[in-house]
Amino acid sequence: MFKLAFTLCLVLLTIFAHAEEARPASEDPALEARMLSITSELRCLVCQNQTIADSHAGLAIDLREQVRGMLKNGQSNAQILDYMTARYGDFILYRPPLKNSTFVLWIGPLVLLLTGFGVLIFVLHRRSRMPAENFDPEETDFTEDSHSSTRSS
Repeated sequence: MFKLAFTLCLVLLTIFAHAEEARPASEDPALEARMLSITSELRCLVCQNQTIADSHAGLAIDLREQVRGMLKNGQSNAQILDYMTARYGDFILYRPPLKNSTFVLWIGPLVLLLTGFGVLIFVLHRRSRMPAENFDPEETDFTEDSHSSTRSS
């Protein structure tokens, strides 16, 4: 009885489900291309690892609509980027400009890489000076038990 009811529900759901062709977000393809170009330069403030063009977050959708509206009003790409930077700070830009407040963003990864490389060299140099007996594995009771159990089987 349950299978029949479940099958009937599935059949009824397929009657009401129908596919439609996606409507374009804008009637002007050139305007849409400019909007995608601009929003691909802006970081989603919710996701932080996606652009506004790629994100499905509510704020990203609102910002895409805002950019589309600004383009319809005749603003240039630079004006829109300046507005977004003034409103949300340099963090919204995927490629923030090099200035005092963003210096750490640009130099930080290089410093971390060089520090890691320096620590690696230090550890390898130190290990090369250690005597060979420090590297011999110690025999434990566990390894002896495992050898004797394999012999008895």
